[in-house]
Amino acid sequence: MPSTLNDWLAYIERQHPRSIDMGLERVREVAGRMGLGKPAEQVIIVGGTNGKGSTVAFIEAIARAAGWKVGAYTSPHLLRYNERVRIDGSDADDAALVQAFEAVEAARVHRHAQGDRDVSLTYFEYGTLAALWLFERSGLDLVVLEVGLGGRLDATNLVDADVAVITTVDLDHQDYLGDDRDRIGFEKAGIARAWKPLVLGEDDPPASVLRHAYAIGASAVRAGSDFFFERLDDVDWRWREIGFEITLPMPQLAAPAQLRNAATAIAALRALDRPIPAQAHAEGVAAARIAGRLQMFERGGVQVVVDVAHNPQAARELAAWLRTLQVGRTCAVFAGLGDKDLAGVVAELAGSIDTWFLAGLDDVSPRGLEVDAFAQRLQATAAGNGARHASVPGALAAALAQAHPGDRILVFGSFHTAAAALLALQR
Repeated sequence: MPSTLNDWLAYIERQHPRSIDMGLERVREVAGRMGLGKPAEQVIIVGGTNGKGSTVAFIEAIARAAGWKVGAYTSPHLLRYNERVRIDGSDADDAALVQAFEAVEAARVHRHAQGDRDVSLTYFEYGTLAALWLFERSGLDLVVLEVGLGGRLDATNLVDADVAVITTVDLDHQDYLGDDRDRIGFEKAGIARAWKPLVLGEDDPPASVLRHAYAIGASAVRAGSDFFFERLDDVDWRWREIGFEITLPMPQLAAPAQLRNAATAIAALRALDRPIPAQAHAEGVAAARIAGRLQMFERGGVQVVVDVAHNPQAARELAAWLRTLQVGRTCAVFAGLGDKDLAGVVAELAGSIDTWFLAGLDDVSPRGLEVDAFAQRLQATAAGNGARHASVPGALAAALAQAHPGDRILVFGSFHTAAAALLALQR
């Protein structure tokens, strides 16, 4: 049996023939063998196309500022697997994760006495069960679960959450979820539970989401209808619902979309119907941080911005943020995965980028493209003639060499892209 966390991660990657295998039957069977119950006194599950990780960060920060003991499960990680499981503000350590994986494996494998069969689990399913096992043993007030893919058939949907959240619904993972917002919305709405709140971060959610909520008796709490938010100035913004309003500091997390994510997080916490002091709202909004979301560095007078944006909706939000700041030239270091709408991403950002640097990801992901193949996919776009580099660090180094003080370099396209850039910038 593996002994270290790295050994375990290598092991669980090999235990299922497919990296994604939608369905709850296998993971539910192993959870039953493990005797898993509710992982905390209250649970919030967060789904959506974009903004899930940031919304989880806001919920976690506000709840902790209120004195709650909080667990959070997010994915994917950027630099270390431990980032995926946080307990009371700290990443789970290697020893705890190893112990949790051992518990999952003991339940997964064939046990002759009971006549159970071996159950094959994906990497994500192993990780979800391990996180739930750790949470259940940590005496938590609240657990916040980020959906991995979709919702209805995602491993996190094992848990009957007290509040479900859908941040946004847009096109991504169409091979698994469907090719329009209505089909994708139906999959994401599967995290809702009968007679429980479903918080919707968009003013115009797909009709499929509202139909599903109505069909099961979930109470939809909608941005723009049931709760509202508005920026007051560069320092403050206001969140309000009928009978309640609060003025808060602007989030440290940049980008216009983060105001919506913070507002959605507040709506989710208020849906728990558990009092939170006004000061905790303010402290949590100000304290929330998440790596790889408009994460900024300075190198020789050049601003370097790292973001995980990897679909057209996220790219559109990124372009809106770029337009709010006046700089010299903006260079893009772009590396994306082969199963994404790469041309759609470029189309959203084309008007905001002066120079493109393209990079390959074939060395870090099976879905990554070698740079020439990547450039071929972008041939008809504004990025098609960008300089080609084998890796993200190489492209970033080239962009820094050409940039002048006052310029900006945007590194984006996937979690792998952001991780490679962060490692290069930390050297």
